[in-house]
Amino acid sequence: MPRPAPAQLAYGGLAVVASTLALLLVSGARSGPGVLVVATVALALGVAVALAVPAARPAPARRTARGSAAAPRAARSGTARSAGRQVPQTSLHR
Repeated sequence: MPRPAPAQLAYGGLAVVASTLALLLVSGARSGPGVLVVATVALALGVAVALAVPAARPAPARRTARGSAAAPRAARSGTARSAGRQVPQTSLHR
């Protein structure tokens, strides 16, 4: 089973919190069973929202004439280049 994307987790969590607050305000539930029902409905709504958000899919690898996946140009050359200039790389070592 694929892992959920960060956007799915964020939207689902936001839906749970927002729907819980809205349902508690609208229903006026004050008893334990009433709050439990509201929380269950809000959790189900949050899961539905998280599943409705499309998951990010990695781009398919390009194929070369030989049939193998092509490596990105920066990875083949060993240096990262941007618009003809070398991008400065910082080091954690002094």
